Amino acid sequence: MASMSTGPTESRWPFRVALLLAIATFPLIWVGGLVTTYDAGMAVPDWPGTYGYNMFLYPWQTWIAGPWDLFIEHGHRLLGILSGTLTICLVLAVFRWDRRIWVRYFSLGALAAVILQGCLGGARVLLDDRQLAMLHGCVGPAFLGVCVALCEVTSRTWKAAWSAAAAVGRAAHPSAPSRSPLAARLLGLAVAATATAYLQLVIGAWMRHLPVTASPVLFRWIVFAHLFFAGVVTALVVAVAWKAFRGRKHLPSLRVPAGLLAALVLCQLVLGCAAWVVNYYWPGWVPEWSLTASYPVIESKGWVQTTIVTGHMAMGSLIIAISVWLTLRASPAMHNGPAVCTSDARAARGLAR
Repeated sequence: MASMSTGPTESRWPFRVALLLAIATFPLIWVGGLVTTYDAGMAVPDWPGTYGYNMFLYPWQTWIAGPWDLFIEHGHRLLGILSGTLTICLVLAVFRWDRRIWVRYFSLGALAAVILQGCLGGARVLLDDRQLAMLHGCVGPAFLGVCVALCEVTSRTWKAAWSAAAAVGRAAHPSAPSRSPLAARLLGLAVAATATAYLQLVIGAWMRHLPVTASPVLFRWIVFAHLFFAGVVTALVVAVAWKAFRGRKHLPSLRVPAGLLAALVLCQLVLGCAAWVVNYYWPGWVPEWSLTASYPVIESKGWVQTTIVTGHMAMGSLIIAISVWLTLRASPAMHNGPAVCTSDARAARGLAR
């Protein structure tokens, strides 16, 4: 209970900064997806400057009124600086107001991750390497997941639940707090969904950065893997949502993330089908209906194509972020098992507040 006593740990600033960081990171990933979709990664050939200027001193008239690829590439860099600055602020807030040592190390890990991501982006420009671009695109969603995890572990809900679980565990069973079997099964499914969703994103990034010289056989295998793991992710998320809503009386904190995750996966499936159509036209097995026959030719790099393809990429990152949130909400200490006395649990929660 020492960690929940009045003092520095009661400040809401670590959570507020973590939330602001997560909010700022998602547009960064979206604009990064636009850079890839428009093939604008080399619109600015130097780094860390912009055409010889300091990044912050580059003439805004040239940036705002310049070519579109320059606008999104330089904007992506500025958003990256914003995320890096907020990460530094988060570290300072955690070290100032949060006594938990592991959270401090976690915030330092987030800072190391954002520095690594910035260096990967710079190396991609300096070396003009598509493989580094793919790696850069895969680290971004992982960093968003880290931001969401920091939001959760610095929230009042998380700290109160863990303090209550520790207090109940000491009162009812000195060795460990009781564990809900339903929460344990849901935790396993949530971890599997998070890992598979990230693997699916990596395969998608591989397909997006596949060179035009790649063999058709390799492309078919990548598409098959992408479709296969899309099915696996969908099945896992459906199972998670089913268990979360089936046990809504015992696991009320899981309903929102589970429902949101299921809705996002459904939208992702629709976006995935649309991305295939705007990139490669209708599959060969689609019948020649009047709708498909009259389907207009999509302009390459046009507004419709780039919006759908980039939205599909950004939705994948959001799915990973919500999966991380759900996984943390399903952790054992967030849900006391039935063996714990109700009065003890209620008393512990009152002490935590």
